[in-house]
Amino acid sequence: MNFPLQISERVRALAAQAERGLEKQFARIDAIAQYNSQRVLAAFQKHRVAESYFAGTTGYGYDDLGRDNLDEIYAELFGTEDALVRLQFVNGTHAITCALFGALKAGDVLVSAVGAPYDTLLGVVGAVDKGHGSLRDYGVEYRQVELKDNAPDRDGLAVAVRDPKVKAVLIQRSKGYATRASLSVDEIGELCAIVRENNPDAAILVDNCYGEFVEEREPTHVGADLVVGSLIKNPGGGLAPTGAYIAGRHDLVEGAAMRLTCPGIGKECGSTLGNNRLLYQGLFLAPHTVAQALKTAVFAARLMEELGYETEPKSDAVRHDIIQMIHLGGPEAVKRFCKGIQSGAPVDSYVTPEPWDMPGYDCPVIMAAGAFIQGASIELSADAPMREPYTVYLQGGLTYESGKTGIMLAAEELLR
Repeated sequence: MNFPLQISERVRALAAQAERGLEKQFARIDAIAQYNSQRVLAAFQKHRVAESYFAGTTGYGYDDLGRDNLDEIYAELFGTEDALVRLQFVNGTHAITCALFGALKAGDVLVSAVGAPYDTLLGVVGAVDKGHGSLRDYGVEYRQVELKDNAPDRDGLAVAVRDPKVKAVLIQRSKGYATRASLSVDEIGELCAIVRENNPDAAILVDNCYGEFVEEREPTHVGADLVVGSLIKNPGGGLAPTGAYIAGRHDLVEGAAMRLTCPGIGKECGSTLGNNRLLYQGLFLAPHTVAQALKTAVFAARLMEELGYETEPKSDAVRHDIIQMIHLGGPEAVKRFCKGIQSGAPVDSYVTPEPWDMPGYDCPVIMAAGAFIQGASIELSADAPMREPYTVYLQGGLTYESGKTGIMLAAEELLR
């Protein structure tokens, strides 16, 4: 059978070779997906999800039973006292910002435990000037514990948090645009223990983006006070149209809710406009969808390794998030790879990605993302800051079959 996709026999043979030997990795991923799917199903049944919860609200959004019940399900899944799942969060950075402002006040100190946070948060903490309204503008001091040998500096963290003015510690699970390895839940638990031992009063907040359902536990199961993530990444299952979640200690969730809306309103308002079904169904599908993205990442690593490129994590590594780094070595290779990924998309496949000055970043960024939901990185996408070492960050894949095809097209572009 002939298809219009331009994939040479050489790339098809390389793909078949890459796929051989991945059975162990895929079996591990499937086992975790099975476990987490059962957790989600049990939570749905415990909280008696009914069709009436899918009806949306308008205006203020008072008495939205589906919205409030979804908060309880997220709290159940993350093992927390409370949760806030809202379409009104414009992205993960917005949700993290609300969480930080809810946990801190003037005179407090925020410590980032694993070096600088993701680029878009630098303006939030005031490390760079992105306009009025940063934590620094409101009297919150920011400090960071630099990485040591490209890994968390545990001794440095212990010293940094002993200052009684440190009231919150931010741990970023995923690597962002850094080259360090993403943190496992066990590693996050170790960092939480260090903070607890040296500053029991500090709130521990985890940027959980890209990590949900990759393991059988979440950071709040091992000592974190709060986790934050985007619904157009893992937990939205490819169906959530926008939004983010916060789950954790009741006072911290309440503080974030007051920042999202205003004091006195908090969680009580926020209409869902008929989107509850998508949020529920997306969450139900999330463990399976995450598994598809992980398999895509493993396949991509193996195929790129066959072509001679360095990858992180390696194709045989245990995964802690859905991101796959591929070190391409130069700007033209980055552009070709992203062009190939874009050509494998179901949406805007005819577009050629070009670097541009994206808001929140300090250099041009190229993004390949032909997604049903704009910016949804649980769908196959690839992006890279156009700077040394010219590393592309691949994530997503709603189905392994489509993700694999996109990777093959990217390899085809590199070989042309």
